[in-house]
Amino acid sequence: MLGKKIKPSGDSSERWKTMIKVALGQSKMTARPIAGFLHILVYVGFVIINIEVLEILIDGIFGTHRILSFMGGFYNILIGSFEVLALLVIVACVIFLIRRNILKIGRFHNREMKKWPTTDANLILIFEIALMMAFLKMNAADQVLQARGVEHYVNAGSHPVSSLLVPLFELYSDSFLIFVERAAWWFHIVGILAFMNYLPYSKHFHIILAFPNTYYSKLESKTKINNLESVTNEVKLMMDPTADPYATPATDAPVEKFGAKDVTDLTFIQLMNAYSCTECGRCTAECPANITGKKLSPRKIMMDTRDRLEEVGKKIDKKGKDFDDGKALLGDYILEEEILACTTCNACTEACPVNIDPVSIIIDLRRFLIMEQSKAPAEWTNALTNIENNGAPWQFSQSDRLNWKNEA
Repeated sequence: MLGKKIKPSGDSSERWKTMIKVALGQSKMTARPIAGFLHILVYVGFVIINIEVLEILIDGIFGTHRILSFMGGFYNILIGSFEVLALLVIVACVIFLIRRNILKIGRFHNREMKKWPTTDANLILIFEIALMMAFLKMNAADQVLQARGVEHYVNAGSHPVSSLLVPLFELYSDSFLIFVERAAWWFHIVGILAFMNYLPYSKHFHIILAFPNTYYSKLESKTKINNLESVTNEVKLMMDPTADPYATPATDAPVEKFGAKDVTDLTFIQLMNAYSCTECGRCTAECPANITGKKLSPRKIMMDTRDRLEEVGKKIDKKGKDFDDGKALLGDYILEEEILACTTCNACTEACPVNIDPVSIIIDLRRFLIMEQSKAPAEWTNALTNIENNGAPWQFSQSDRLNWKNEA
């Protein structure tokens, strides 16, 4: 809400198609087949298994047990498929933990991935494993209680996975099995509700924001860079032979700031991009500047933007909107060296599974640096001066610009 309002270009029907394809259909995840397949297992499994939460909630409110069992054979198919998916989610999460902590895949261990980001990712994976195991333990204990004819435990459901645990559970008394079934039931429902509250504080907020983020993503060519309206108007004025350059402006609108210094100078879409980042590192892994050893990491740009946004939000809550902490996104979080290393190739945007656009933030920060603070590398200054004077980045007269064709 702190971002500038901006009207996205393009047809809304195309935006809906993009959202369905990229966010719902996970189309860009398969660019890395192994990780993509495992992620789709977790995504589909976790979403579908949580249909069971509806039954758990109804049973909890009305004191019933497996209230949806009246669906008969279809109910058995549902529970059976839930169990298979739960096992696949467990397997996928274990592989993800191995990739992160034992194989140590490079993109999970960049300098921005120290401490909390790594802990956050591991906590989520462990928590998902615990939820799926609780679901299977609940069903295993339930099966034994059903077979023994214990009151309240309706004979229903198909259990292709949890049935493997039944021989172990048969060793225990009815009272202990009821305790296990109830404890797993409570862990599952409380865990789901706690997880939903944890989402806004975690990188897994992308589970929700991936949908609006892909809806508002750029529909034009990813390499297209927007022009500043104020600069465009100035160029039009210069090119208009009938215009009076000394005329008084038609409006008393305040002078526009070029680019962005802090998060409040960015658009709401750019800020939503920051909250939608899942820190997977695909952008950084594809960035040619990062690959060649430069400090730029597109993932860090998004994480820094989110961290600064959180800081600004907390201080607004305490001190009001007019607070000034003497800090800014550019300089205190993101270094000049980082944004100057960007080649604007947009490999990061192409690689992002949810269409985040780090380049747009880098461009706006760079605009502020160069157009407001007049800071630019000497090589850039020379090129810009040559373009201004000669119409080309090279230092020779305009009359000689086309001499190269005479050499061909």
